Amino acid sequence: MTFAQAQAYVLELVSETGSRHEPYRLDRMRRFLDELGNPQETYPTIHVGGTSGKGSTSVMIAAGLTAAGKRTGLHTKPHLRSMTERTKIDGAPISEERFAELMGILIPAMERVAMEFTRPSYYETLLALTFLYLSLERVDAAVIEVGIGGKLDGTNVLRPLVSLITNVGLDHTEILGDTVEQIAADKAGIAKPGVPLLSAVDRPEARAVIEAQCAAVGAPFLFVPDHVKIEGAQSNPCSQHFTLTTQRAVYDVELPLLGEFQQRNAACAVLALEQLPESLRPSREAVEEGLSRVALPGRMEYFPAHPGVIFDVAHNPDKAENLVGSLRALFPERHFTFVIAIGESKDAGEILRVFAQVPATLIFTSFEARGRIAARPQRLASIAESAGLWGRAVPDPVEAFTIARRSSGSDEIIVVTGSTFVVAELREWWMENVVATSNAR
Repeated sequence: MTFAQAQAYVLELVSETGSRHEPYRLDRMRRFLDELGNPQETYPTIHVGGTSGKGSTSVMIAAGLTAAGKRTGLHTKPHLRSMTERTKIDGAPISEERFAELMGILIPAMERVAMEFTRPSYYETLLALTFLYLSLERVDAAVIEVGIGGKLDGTNVLRPLVSLITNVGLDHTEILGDTVEQIAADKAGIAKPGVPLLSAVDRPEARAVIEAQCAAVGAPFLFVPDHVKIEGAQSNPCSQHFTLTTQRAVYDVELPLLGEFQQRNAACAVLALEQLPESLRPSREAVEEGLSRVALPGRMEYFPAHPGVIFDVAHNPDKAENLVGSLRALFPERHFTFVIAIGESKDAGEILRVFAQVPATLIFTSFEARGRIAARPQRLASIAESAGLWGRAVPDPVEAFTIARRSSGSDEIIVVTGSTFVVAELREWWMENVVATSNAR
């Protein structure tokens, strides 16, 4: 099987959220993993959930383990360019050849599972491939990001060393519920007896739900702000410096990621690493080194140019708030041009109300992605107008980006944001047509 064939097979499966309502979802996932010999049980794991920040936090935890010399697996979602990005060891994605080889093992197992249930979904397949790959490669530990929610997510087959819920906000309401309490209850479903659960959730009603679930199952609860103090933060458009103080150590952090919210994510990551057994727990020096090397394409990723460009996935109100807060702090009194595409299922009105907090020109565009529907640019413009904003609709993303670059002054900042899919497409175009050209000169 070639990678193209393997990828085509996966793309034909049920979408990532399509099977979320099936009552036997976790039963099917367990059966699938049974067929593979339960690879997820062959190495220790850290389980990371939350509405926003779980991907960044997962990457930070993995970076600390790698810097300590541990062979570290990582599973995150979504990917920007290739589904191979979801499966990594020490920061390197699985090769296309190995991906295809493992799909050759997974497909017969999937067909056997389908005799009892239905075929595993797109998400479950890529997750099982990660579990199998990390087992065959004999990793020392793995950091696994929750897909959606927690209770019925495919990752909830794990018995981790540590669980983490970064925060709780309104997203995936059509699946998880339309109140913060309902969403918190679903996310708290990852709590396990005797397994510490950490959270930096800042909504009291969500924290109460999570603490109650932890008490019910016997999971020790640690509220991150009670255990980690963030001080001395200084930022520039390329990195930020701050200290994290815990009962164990004082960490001098140089983080090449932007946004105050990344300080909170780093605090979560450090406290999670401190909960690990001594055989896995990185030293202070290793944690500092790991954090200094973290890279997150498409997450507050800034390219200094004229005008400057930021790529940031902000597809829910929480992420939009984080983006706006970062723009205000890093680029005060600057004007922005937003190139935005938002999924049809997202709360576009609330996201746009958040973006209205900074001086900006809005250009609404679209994206194409299997299993996902983009809100029409004209509808986004109409929603913006009803909120007292003005924006133009340009359906083609590259054309929208080109217009933004031509119409923005040299001291302005272009922000490509909203859906993962538009950020991925325009970032790839930028890297191939602007960055590569500049490097070739």
